[in-house]
Amino acid sequence: MALVAKQHKIKLKKEDSVEVIAGKDNGKRGKIIKILRDKDRVLIEGVNMVKKAQKRKNAQDRGGIIEIEAPLHISNVMILCKKCGPTRIGYEINGKEKKRICRKCKEAL
Repeated sequence: MALVAKQHKIKLKKEDSVEVIAGKDNGKRGKIIKILRDKDRVLIEGVNMVKKAQKRKNAQDRGGIIEIEAPLHISNVMILCKKCGPTRIGYEINGKEKKRICRKCKEAL
């Protein structure tokens, strides 16, 4: 019997501007590079940088220690509204189209 991880609804999308609200990078902002839905995590450019030892792939490639972004849990980031700053996402349905809005000022995200 295989264990199946429960999929949570993720309201964030790739290229959204977000702010980190918890952890060592609290207050940092950046864009979402990748969403890891199976683990409920996101990669944000320039945030949660970790050092990683990398092997040489070929003769021209340099090995050594590189810095890459590590994934953050989805609960530790909040989307940024242009007016209000960090906010939660709401939805507005007009006819057949559904759009994301800021919960504070009702502005489209």
